[in-house]
Amino acid sequence: MGFWILVALAALFIVLILGYALFAPAHRTAQASADFDVAIYRDQLKELDRDVARGVITEAEAARARVEISRRLLEADKAAQTSTGAHRAPRAASIAAVALIAAIVAGGGYLLYGRLGAPGYPDLPLDLRKELAAETRENRPDQATVEARTPAWDGPDASVPQDYVDLVEQLRTAVARRPNDPQGLALLAQHEAALGNYRAAYRAQGRLIAAKGDAATAQDHADHAELMISAANGYVSPEAEAALERALRLDPQNGVARYYSGLLFAQIGRPDLAFRLWRTLYENSPDSAPWMEAIGNQIGELARAAGVDYTPQRPAPGIPGPSAEDMENAADMSAEDRQAMIEGMVQRLSDRLAESGGPASDWARLIRALGVMGDTDRAQAIWDEARALFAENPEDYALVESAARDAGVAQ
Repeated sequence: MGFWILVALAALFIVLILGYALFAPAHRTAQASADFDVAIYRDQLKELDRDVARGVITEAEAARARVEISRRLLEADKAAQTSTGAHRAPRAASIAAVALIAAIVAGGGYLLYGRLGAPGYPDLPLDLRKELAAETRENRPDQATVEARTPAWDGPDASVPQDYVDLVEQLRTAVARRPNDPQGLALLAQHEAALGNYRAAYRAQGRLIAAKGDAATAQDHADHAELMISAANGYVSPEAEAALERALRLDPQNGVARYYSGLLFAQIGRPDLAFRLWRTLYENSPDSAPWMEAIGNQIGELARAAGVDYTPQRPAPGIPGPSAEDMENAADMSAEDRQAMIEGMVQRLSDRLAESGGPASDWARLIRALGVMGDTDRAQAIWDEARALFAENPEDYALVESAARDAGVAQ
């Protein structure tokens, strides 16, 4: 209610100001302007006499100036005499204009807010939005609840060859006989997912992780989360979140886990955290990464929701690594030639970063390379520059800081 009162008062103030301008007698404005001009020209004549007395100008120059100023003074005085004849606009026209202004300001503003705003929706300060997001995260439905709301798998697509379907059925039978065989479970999870049977796939993946025990990798856990999310039509359940956390504990840079962690934050109402994860992942991943298209299609809208002015960017093309032929040729090089080749690649990377910049991964690569070469002075200089460049992005900063530690130039 308070919001609408403030809006109504603001609209009324605008209408009153414009209405006063329409109803105020026109001669008042003209009279004031003419009187001001007369006063100015009279002051100029007095100042002219003082300049002659001080010897600043000659009497002949003053005489010519008096003629021009006097002419302007007469015109201003004439305007002051005739300004009393100015009239206001017809009353009916002024009333119609005020009514039109009121309709545009009040009615147009209400309609525009009704289309673009959220009438009746309470204000959401940042702290409250964080609390609501935490509550949503805490109380969101689990995997089983979401699966119960979605249609069950109704078999493979008609386009899938029958012999492939038969092979998968044989694989199920084989795994049933040997339920703790990691290789069989890995194949079963892979092929169930290929058929679209994601519920069976993530269960097989979970059994695979249990069979591996402590040997389960970050990718195993990330794949488990991804299969659960696919079974829930893109929803990140608490069980999938737990799998993502296990993956990131083992490998904080796992791309699959980072992508779906960002998706989780977007779903619970924390676009700021989602954008932070996805931006780093998008700007430092190869074009062939499976999450690139999904992030590219959504990161612009996510940035707006996070209140960030961001244009999706891809890193400038890096320096290609040596091909197999290059490596074969390098094997025949002398130690000096190989060192020269390495220094040339490092210098090209340094030049590109100096000219056009690049992602944090390239800065980290350059710092590490300089450290390996023993050029700690340059590594220190690059680290100092990167530290200032990525100070506002904690994840990028951590990446280059790790490289600086490896190079021995950061404590």
